[in-house]
Formats: sequence, C-alpha cells, structure tokens
Amino acid sequence: MAVVPILSGDEWDSSTAVEGHTFADGEDQQAFMNAFSPGYFETMRIPLLEGRDFRLSDIVESPTVAIVNRKFAEHFFPGKSAVGKRLGRGGGNKAKLTIEIIGVVGDSLYEGPREGVHRQVFVPAWGKSSVIYYVRTNIASSSVFNVVRNEVKQLDATMPIYGMKTVEGQLDETLLTDRLVALLSAGFGLLATILASIGLYGVMAFVVARRRKELGIRLALGAQPGVVIWMVMREVLLLLAIGLAVGIPSALLLGRSVSSVLYGVKASDPLMATSTIVLLTLVSAAAGLIPARRASRIDPILALRYE
Repeated sequence: MAVVPILSGDEWDSSTAVEGHTFADGEDQQAFMNAFSPGYFETMRIPLLEGRDFRLSDIVESPTVAIVNRKFAEHFFPGKSAVGKRLGRGGGNKAKLTIEIIGVVGDSLYEGPREGVHRQVFVPAWGKSSVIYYVRTNIASSSVFNVVRNEVKQLDATMPIYGMKTVEGQLDETLLTDRLVALLSAGFGLLATILASIGLYGVMAFVVARRRKELGIRLALGAQPGVVIWMVMREVLLLLAIGLAVGIPSALLLGRSVSSVLYGVKASDPLMATSTIVLLTLVSAAAGLIPARRASRIDPILALRYE
C-alpha cells in the first residue's frame, strides 16, 4: 500500500493571466486551480504529457511553478508547447506573470461527470490548512479504511481522520440523484409497458370474442389456423404502427427538453431508439399472440351457436 499526501485543502477559482495571450473583452479568464503534492498525477493515473511533475523543492508559500491540463494548453497555446510559458493570478493583461508552466497533464474532472472538463492549473501544495490524502492500494476497498486508521494511529494517535471514502463511493454520491431519476424513469417505463401490454391483450381478446362467429365460419369453410392467426396479428401490428407513428416523434421532441437530465445518454441515441422499438414490437406481438392462437382453435360448431 502506498500512502501519498497529494492534495491540499487549499483550492480556489481564479482569473488567470497567460503569457502571450491578450484577453478580449468579455472573454472567460477563469481557470480552476488546485494545490497538489508531488505524486498526485502518478497516484491518480493521470498521464504526464509534457514536462515534469512537482518536486519537494517546488513547495514554497508563494508558488512559482505550475502544471496545466491539456484543455488549458490547447486553449491558450494551440499548436505550441505550454512548457516554459508563464502565468499570473488575477485578471487583466497587466497581471504579473510570476508562475512558470513546468508540465502538461491529461484532462481530468474538477467537479463532476456532468460538468465535464474545465481548464485547470495545478500548483504545489503549501499545506496551510487541512489536507486530503488519496491512497492507492492493492487490497480490497472494504479493508482499506481500517488499515489507514491503524497506520495513522501509529504515527500520531491524536490526528483526526474523517470523511473517508473510496473514489467509487464519491462518484456514487455525485451521481446519486441522476441514478435515482434514471431508476424511477425505468420503473415508470416498465410499468407503462406492462399496462400497455395488458390493455392490448384486453382489446384483442375483446375483438376476437366479437368476431368469434365470423372466425368459426372461416374455419368451417376450410381456413387454416395460420390464416386466422395472421388476421388477428395484422390488427395488432396496425395498432403498433399507429402507436410508433405517434410515439417516436413525441419522444424526439421531449428528448430535447429533458436532455439536461440524461447524463451519459443522448436524447436521440439510435441504438437506444432501435432497442426500444424492438422491445415494444416483441411485447405487442406477445400480447396479441395469445388471443390470436385462441382464435385459431375455435370450434366451428360452437362458434356458430355462439350468441
């Protein structure tokens, strides 16, 4: 198990001045900034694309070096190397450029999956306030918490430890609301499908009952059971086609309005749309097949006596 102090509690969002870049009026100058200790990128498996990582000698109260992510580098230095360029904290083109870029790393999330990737600047952690530790281990996550507590207790029994969680657990907390909405939506969708199937079955059972005498006459005159089944299923397919003709355009229109809550799912995902159509077709066919098979087994004599 490797325990590395990699994230300081010092965080800020700041306007950033960039060497060689003149900000236009109204241009977003914000860069999301964090203070990290050496070893953070290696521990979190964030690739170092260019330059070097922080060293212990870089940790000073007023940072003079920084590492930026790919999005920051591509925005301010398109087609050029960002290493060696200088930054300054504060807005405006007259800010003092006192921080040198020493490396570029791959993009990572700053807030959550829904917010996407932002421009980020990382500086060495001075550690003036509380500290967060990330621990990468090769043991089960269920055993990590006790191991970490024991290790810290041996170092300093008075050191408080709180807020322990795995990265997976933190991600689950971030996506809890989205998953609840998705679960409820799936539940309502399943319920609607079941009710629609029951309704379709009831309609077709009623239709078969009303046409019992007609179907009996057809069978008495030599109609094959398969022909009777197709007569009933043809009406099922007609109802399905009408439902899809109304449902598909409605789903596309509503998908645009609810796309903001569809994390990880496109409002017009072709695969999802195709799967839904196939599922509805199968469910409709199953709901109509039972009355259709029952119709094909009608006794012509009993059907002619049916009132």
